Amino acid sequence: MVTMSTDDEIDSLPDRIANTFIGRTVFITGGSGFLGRVLLEKILRKCPEVKTIYLLLRTKKGKSSYQRINELFTSPLFDLLKSTHGIEILKKVKVIAGDVMLPNLGISDEDSTLLQSSVDIVYHCAATIRFDEALKPAVLLNVRGTKYTLEFSKKIKPLEFFLYVSTSYCHLNEKVLHEKAYPPPADPHKVIRAMEILDDEMVNLISKNVLGTFPNSYAYTKCLAEHLVVEQMQTGFPAAIARPSVVIPVWKEPLPGWTDNINGPTGLLIGAGKGVIRTMYCNNEGYADYLPVDIAVNGLLIGTWNYVVNNDHKRNIFHLTSSQEWQVSWQEVIDIGKDIIVTEVPLNGVVWYPGGSMKKSKLLHQICVILFHIIPAYILDFFIFLSGHKPFMRRVQERISKGFEVFEYYANNQWEFRNEHVHYIRKVLNKKERREYKVDGEDMDIREYFKNCILAARLYILKEYPETLPAARRHMKIMFYVDVLCKTLFFEVEPDQPTGKRPKEKSLLKQRQHCKSGKQTLGYLR
Repeated sequence: MVTMSTDDEIDSLPDRIANTFIGRTVFITGGSGFLGRVLLEKILRKCPEVKTIYLLLRTKKGKSSYQRINELFTSPLFDLLKSTHGIEILKKVKVIAGDVMLPNLGISDEDSTLLQSSVDIVYHCAATIRFDEALKPAVLLNVRGTKYTLEFSKKIKPLEFFLYVSTSYCHLNEKVLHEKAYPPPADPHKVIRAMEILDDEMVNLISKNVLGTFPNSYAYTKCLAEHLVVEQMQTGFPAAIARPSVVIPVWKEPLPGWTDNINGPTGLLIGAGKGVIRTMYCNNEGYADYLPVDIAVNGLLIGTWNYVVNNDHKRNIFHLTSSQEWQVSWQEVIDIGKDIIVTEVPLNGVVWYPGGSMKKSKLLHQICVILFHIIPAYILDFFIFLSGHKPFMRRVQERISKGFEVFEYYANNQWEFRNEHVHYIRKVLNKKERREYKVDGEDMDIREYFKNCILAARLYILKEYPETLPAARRHMKIMFYVDVLCKTLFFEVEPDQPTGKRPKEKSLLKQRQHCKSGKQTLGYLR
């Protein structure tokens, strides 16, 4: 009698999530974005028997939709897919020229007929994620774009499922957010009509009044767009809403640490690592809700299977969040990131030794901005100018200050995102599915994850290649001694300097112990 090993037993189990896509056709908006690309890669790699994936792409920066798709697949994100299934697998991806900003999505009559007779699943991921986006373009893309996508999808005859990717940070007046629909702050149809009628100048004048308590156009427009989807759900339209939190670089697959942007903690680590961020107005014991993009994508695929195959239409709003079970304070983010950058993965061109602190007093923070951000920027720009180069530090500081305006709101407020649906969905996944579509953090090593994020940002965002690491380490040592010398000469003592002690209630150690006890997980579909 032959007894299979545990791994063999797991491998022999069915992959019902992958089987969901066999012979089915998928249509994705926003497929060239951060989350969209990881979603595309995962479907192709784990579900190679998908019939066709159509990507809606617009002409951008003078490049046609077809030129953009070719560039898309040159990303190292798709290297594992190519090595696993061969380059031929990419032929399953077809480009649909169009734009969610246009009626009928700007799709030709021929392509419309094709899609409306063949698509089974729609993922609507297209959106502007810029928090500082002007109100009018944000409404036209995030809200009207969703309306146009819904109208187009309603014409698709074989449609089985429409998934709208929202955000858990779109109902900010709800300190405890449940997996249910909430009333919108205004009628989205009326807001769309107003934006279509009013010129940009007038919209800019009334933006603050329109936004009300919303801190930015992103949260406001995603909230309105959700209501459009809810309206259709109430008529029996086969739709669901996924609310991911702040989506951050890849944790496990296909490429640890990979990202295409510096949003979230990645930008914070780069700014601090370069020595240009010295002070932040932030409750250092607070935390944000972050989710690696590969976990978010796994949640979307599991949610699709649960709706399409299990016919579970009750759980049609689900959260892709983590903070209910895994919390890392802002202080821990900075401490761990600084230690990695200083001791292992320094960045090139560091302008000062990484340091500084978080301030709970806004006045104190503003004083430190002048002393440690603005004045040094002007001084460095002066010497850069004398060396014959174009000054840039003041411009960098202006961008940092603009980013702080968004960061401070989220860093000094706290929300709780309930995700009870995860407790249900985990019970119906088999061991193979839990491994292949991981939606927990049981083996999460925060330090290792941050290290991969910094390495990937260094390579793919900053274009700082591995062979430059030795020189970067030497430069970091020099900056350390320069920093010590300056502090000795000027007796610099920064307020609220970290003591090295981590918050007791949310310490990373306790979270890891909780994890080892088998109780810690990232929320389902988090």
